[in-house]
Amino acid sequence: MSDKFLIKQMTNANYDKELELIGFDKSYRHKAINKCFFKNLKIYDLTTPQANILKQIALSVGADCATNKNVITGSTDLSDVILSGSFSQLEKISDKLKHQPFSLPILSDNIKSQLTIKNTKTKIVGILNITPDSFSDGGKYNDTESACEHLIKLINDGADIIDIGAESTKPGVKGVNADEQLKKILPVLEFVKKNNYNLPISIDTRSSVVAEECLKNGATIINDVSGLKYDNNMANIVGKYNATLILQHSLGNEINMSEPIEYKSVVDEVFKDLYTQTEFAKSFGINNIIVDVGIGFDKGFEDNFRIINRIDEFYSLGYPLMLGISRKSLLGSKDMTNVEKDIYTLALNTIAVEHHVDFIRVHNVKLHKKLTDIYHNEIL
Repeated sequence: MSDKFLIKQMTNANYDKELELIGFDKSYRHKAINKCFFKNLKIYDLTTPQANILKQIALSVGADCATNKNVITGSTDLSDVILSGSFSQLEKISDKLKHQPFSLPILSDNIKSQLTIKNTKTKIVGILNITPDSFSDGGKYNDTESACEHLIKLINDGADIIDIGAESTKPGVKGVNADEQLKKILPVLEFVKKNNYNLPISIDTRSSVVAEECLKNGATIINDVSGLKYDNNMANIVGKYNATLILQHSLGNEINMSEPIEYKSVVDEVFKDLYTQTEFAKSFGINNIIVDVGIGFDKGFEDNFRIINRIDEFYSLGYPLMLGISRKSLLGSKDMTNVEKDIYTLALNTIAVEHHVDFIRVHNVKLHKKLTDIYHNEIL
């Protein structure tokens, strides 16, 4: 007999397949899978009674709930908590909360909504900058002919969405008025319509005037990098046309939103701000929302990577997620060629694809299409 057992940690496994391989009973497999997945849920601003009840219920099913140390004495009014358990345990906690006071039946539903396994195929958003001064490709597609040629290339390379913008967010540039933006964007939209290109067109703008005219002319998505903080009429326009909104996190309303600020806890603060802005958007009847964590906007190098490393946490908002890191300064790309920038972008976006981020916004569509095809067709 061996004096050692062979043990292997399982990570990112197909647990249904693994259970089948060991000969586990098929009729009970769906329940067993929920014991294989584990989640830590941070719940904000619970009252002392709510936190105490939740902790006791968690302990009763073999899970745990970390609270502020003063909850047990009642000497704090509110506490954030971290609830930890397997999917199976969290389902049991959710069921028990349904019969509790202090609005805990609502928390029951909220917890249950978090118990999903994300398996999304990442889609590619191709960037078309019709500007003279974008940080990466400024001036290359600044006229209608070259813009339309590049649009065709993005489509042929495999883009699922084209994101068209006529205002750069490069540090130090001035804003572009609505008329100037429309003068560049509308001929491209006309070209799309004339040639019957059947894919969604997104408009990267903070202007409600630009948004409305583009939605009238075939665009179906508005990408507002200010997160509805720049133009007070933007939410109304997006709701009016029943458009999809890409709502990005940023704190400022100036065109130069790239100066980093100091965060106490960047993931929490970005998460809360996105929650506030999505609720604001919904109040205007905006039902189709994609959230973007705003890499490079108001965030320093380390904070950008903290967000990327914890990107899964933003799925808790309940919306599709877009990540835009293409050719940005967090790559350390100041003196790099675009080819070099694209290599580093691809490396980081591999994390996004592996974590099933719904959309990646990129300049080099062909390179990323190859990545997603390999991952989704060969690995999954």
